[in-house]
Amino acid sequence: MTSKIVPDTSVIIDGHLSILADREELEGEIIIPEFVVDELENQANNGKETGFTGINEIKKLKSLESEKIKVTFTGRKPTLEEIELARNGRIDALIRDIAEKQEATLYTADIVQARIAEAKGLKVKLFESEDEVEFPLEQFFDEETMSIHLKEGSKPKAKRGLPGAFKLEETSDEPLQREKMNSLIYKTVEAAESSEKGLIEMEGRGATVIQYGKYRIAISRPPFSEAAEITAVRPVAKVSLSDYGLSEELVERLDEKAEGILVAGAPGHGKSTFAQALAEHYESQERIVKTMEKPRDLDVGPDITQYTALDDSMENTGDFLLLVRPDFTVFDEVRRTSDFEVFSDMRMAGVGMIGIVHASEAVDAVQRLIGRLELGMIPQVCDTVVFIENAEVAEVYELEMVVKVPEGMVEEDLARPVIQIRRFEDATPVYEIYTYGEETVVIPVDDRDESGAERLARKQIEHFLAGKVSDPRIEFVSSDSITLFVKEEEIPYVIGKGGENIDKLEEDLGLNINVEPAKKTLKSTIDFEVTERGNSIVIDLGSPYAGMDIDVYDGDEFLFTATVGKSGEVSLTKDSDLAGRVLGSFKSGRLEIRS
Repeated sequence: MTSKIVPDTSVIIDGHLSILADREELEGEIIIPEFVVDELENQANNGKETGFTGINEIKKLKSLESEKIKVTFTGRKPTLEEIELARNGRIDALIRDIAEKQEATLYTADIVQARIAEAKGLKVKLFESEDEVEFPLEQFFDEETMSIHLKEGSKPKAKRGLPGAFKLEETSDEPLQREKMNSLIYKTVEAAESSEKGLIEMEGRGATVIQYGKYRIAISRPPFSEAAEITAVRPVAKVSLSDYGLSEELVERLDEKAEGILVAGAPGHGKSTFAQALAEHYESQERIVKTMEKPRDLDVGPDITQYTALDDSMENTGDFLLLVRPDFTVFDEVRRTSDFEVFSDMRMAGVGMIGIVHASEAVDAVQRLIGRLELGMIPQVCDTVVFIENAEVAEVYELEMVVKVPEGMVEEDLARPVIQIRRFEDATPVYEIYTYGEETVVIPVDDRDESGAERLARKQIEHFLAGKVSDPRIEFVSSDSITLFVKEEEIPYVIGKGGENIDKLEEDLGLNINVEPAKKTLKSTIDFEVTERGNSIVIDLGSPYAGMDIDVYDGDEFLFTATVGKSGEVSLTKDSDLAGRVLGSFKSGRLEIRS
């Protein structure tokens, strides 16, 4: 064999040599520099798919050795300094030196490497990439497919339908094997790298996030996940703000007053679709609109620039956008404390902000701000909450700071700053947020017999006495006076030495508290059912008990007090210790509910 070939990292990753070998169009000695091997190993150790792809290519070349093809390795490993300078072309220069020393032809898929080698008088073969590699995941999608879920050893699945109304279906009876998954991963990464529509948003050890056109692809493999997995998501609905049937008053608020907007909802219900429609609505009004996304997957028009984390930091992106000064910025998704801080900083700097937040109820989006922002800043940062459910605007709240006596309190000296959360369409107060003692609380405002202040006082007392008093009972004599019933032997602890405990409790609550021994008789019991539903254990008492406080017992042992929901149910997270106690007690016939 007379011909010698020195491949660089780019041509190994692209797989051109094994293709030529398979076609029997390659002959000679393939001399792979240790610089190439080390660079691929470093990429693989950092979880980059290119590293795994290159290593697999070398293994394939070794398996194709024959009388016509011989694979050898040469050179030394790069130093730490050379690795750090790899992006500046240092490794490429060392590979060219080996090709020159071996009097070999340099094989490369890097046009810059090829031009430099030619300028130095080296023999070069440049493999230019095809214009676009076929995107392999498109075969799993049809017009109704929202997302696909592929995992090694499992049958492929797809979510089909529209946001809030979809079904998860198996698309094949055959589980996906390792070879098939590896092939799909390789071809997906290759398509993203070769196409203008593709962008690798993130690479970590065993995790890759890709944006390819309208598709967002999350790839995981060991050690990050126990098996290879691909999740690809694609929007199936492109809507405008007019498609939501919003009232003229709400559109006017969004146009003229709302500047700190949280778009909230559960996953898959269409909150991103609404945020896209809102962004394009503002853009159509000749406002400058940008986005902050990681990964960038919002389906917006070409006039809206989409930014990701700058140097892996949304804080840096926010600093950059403050120089750009957009009228509105869409932040997808606001989850971590640092995200809320960036959202708040930009809003306080005068930028209109639209934040996309995961929440099961509209008020949950506001509660995310508590503890992260000072109370007085919350209405300035978030003045409007739009809750999306089943791809529709289900609820809209407006926030405003007022100074008043909280709902249910009557003493004038209890007046304080209160954030009112009102239902937008009829301006009805739904919740109030204010400081009570050392806590910031969110209290519902409704027509139930027990006021928000009474419920809060009950909660504070139960928290204060938790673990010390087994079953405290509270009876409101007036708006500023209560009677606390506890077991006779527990009264000394409630009073405290010199009355210090009861004095502190009265001071914190702003109430007069009279302590009396509890009656020995038990409260009336209630019929109920306990069922498992999804990730919850549900105690079903029936709609007549909606809004009532009930006590739950395991035999004579008190477990907890709960307020029955509007549907007549109390739900507990299935994996909680309390849910386990409830289910075990119910199955053994010991569970009892008392009013």
